[in-house]
Amino acid sequence: MNDTTWQRLFGFRHAFDHRVTMVLTLAVVVLLVLAPLLIFITTRAAKSTAEKRKELWDRYRSWIWLALCILIPILAGAFWTILAVATLSLLCYREYARITGLFRERTISFIVVIGILLITFAELDNWYRLFVALFPLTVALIAIGGLIPDQPKGYIQRVGLGVLGFALFGSALGNLGYMANDWNYRPILLLIIFAVELNDIFAYICGHLFGHRKFVPNTSPNKTVGGALGAVMLTTPLVAVIAHFIWINTALDNPICLIGLGIIVSIVGQFGDLMLSAIKRDLGLKDTAKLIPSHGGLLDRFDSLILVAPAVFHYVGYFVGFGAGQPQRIFSGG
Repeated sequence: MNDTTWQRLFGFRHAFDHRVTMVLTLAVVVLLVLAPLLIFITTRAAKSTAEKRKELWDRYRSWIWLALCILIPILAGAFWTILAVATLSLLCYREYARITGLFRERTISFIVVIGILLITFAELDNWYRLFVALFPLTVALIAIGGLIPDQPKGYIQRVGLGVLGFALFGSALGNLGYMANDWNYRPILLLIIFAVELNDIFAYICGHLFGHRKFVPNTSPNKTVGGALGAVMLTTPLVAVIAHFIWINTALDNPICLIGLGIIVSIVGQFGDLMLSAIKRDLGLKDTAKLIPSHGGLLDRFDSLILVAPAVFHYVGYFVGFGAGQPQRIFSGG
C-alpha cells in the first residue's frame, strides 16, 4: 500500500484539503446552530402545542446525532467511510427484513448479509470487477438458498424479497461506499447527502406554499406536483454550482452535464422516497422502525439516498470515473 492510498484511507489530516468539504461542513454546523432559534421563533409565531414543540426538538436532537454519524467517518478517512456505509446497509436490511418478514428466511438473509460484507471488501480493496460480479452471483445464491427449505409454496416471494433487499441495500448503497475510492471522495459524498436532504426539505416547503395537485395520492398523500417541481427547480442549480467546483476543468464541468447531475439527484431522490412509501403502504406501516426519535427508522431517513447513489455513481463515472489512477486490489494484491 503506497502513501497516497494510506492517506486516502486513514489520512484525516487531509479532511479539509478541498474547499467544498470545508464549505459544506460549515454549512451543516451553521444550520445546526441556527436551528434552535428558528424552532423557537416558529413555535412562538404559530402558537404550537406542547406536543408539536416536543416533536421539533426531538427532530433537532436527532439531526445532531445524524450529522455527527455522517461527518465523522467521511472526514476521518475512506476506510471509516466505507465501514459506515456497510453499517448503514446492514441496519437498513435489518429493518427491511423485519417489516417484510424476510428475517424468518435465515438462509436467504445469511446470503444477503454475506453479499453486503463482500461488497464492502470489494470497496475497501478497490476491486471493481469483484464489485460488479457480486450482484449477479449473490442473486444466483439467493435463488439457490430459496430452494433449501424444500417448500415450493412461497418460493417466488421469499427469493424476490431477498433479491430486492440485496439490490437496494447491498448493491445500490454499495455504490456510495465505492465512491470513497476517489481521492476527492469527501466533497462528492457530502454534496450527495447534503443535496438529497435539502431536496426533501425543498419538496416539503414548496408543497405547502403552492402544492395543490396531488402527485401520487395513493402512494404518498402529502406529495404534490408543485412540491416535486419546486424541489427540482431549487436542487438542480444548487447541485450544479457545487459540482462545478468539485469537478472543475473535467469532462463533467459543463453546464449541460452539471444541470443533468442536479436533475438526476432531485428526481431520483424523490422516487427513492416514494419507493419506500409504496413499501410501507403495501405493508400497512407508518414507519419502518422507531430507532430515530421523530424520524422513524434509518430507512425512513435515508430512503432517497438508496436510488441516488447508483444513479450518481454511473452518471459521474461515465464522464470522469471514480478513483482514476488509484491502486486497485489494495489488500488482495492483484
